[in-house]
Amino acid sequence: MKLFIKKLCDEATLPQYAHPEDAGMDLYSIEAQTILPGETALVRTGIAIALPPNTEAQVRPRSGLAAKNSVTVLNTPGTVDEGYRGEIKVIMINHGKEPFVIEPKMRIAQMVICPVLHPDVILVDELDATARGAGGFGSTGV
Repeated sequence: MKLFIKKLCDEATLPQYAHPEDAGMDLYSIEAQTILPGETALVRTGIAIALPPNTEAQVRPRSGLAAKNSVTVLNTPGTVDEGYRGEIKVIMINHGKEPFVIEPKMRIAQMVICPVLHPDVILVDELDATARGAGGFGSTGV
């Protein structure tokens, strides 16, 4: 399987896996900016991708940024569709109490390539019964 990546500017860093067994590859910022507490920012990566057939890219938070700085990806996971060829950008939010400074070449998120299924959508009058049934939020106890 191949993931084709185009650098849109010289400052862009190609996504890379920190460890061979990691599920996500790191995404890097190409610009400096500050996210104030409670604010969001659209952070550029300077790359565009061509995904393998029947896949999507999921943009997810980096746990270290979330744990240490309360900074995360707002629309987690962000979905990049197979046909999208524009720049990968990351919507970040600062849930912390201090401004968060993003520097060029900083690891800001991770990207996981996942399979996509396209089932046939079929309207039915009833669904099959299960042990759980329609039990929702909190229905299995604490």
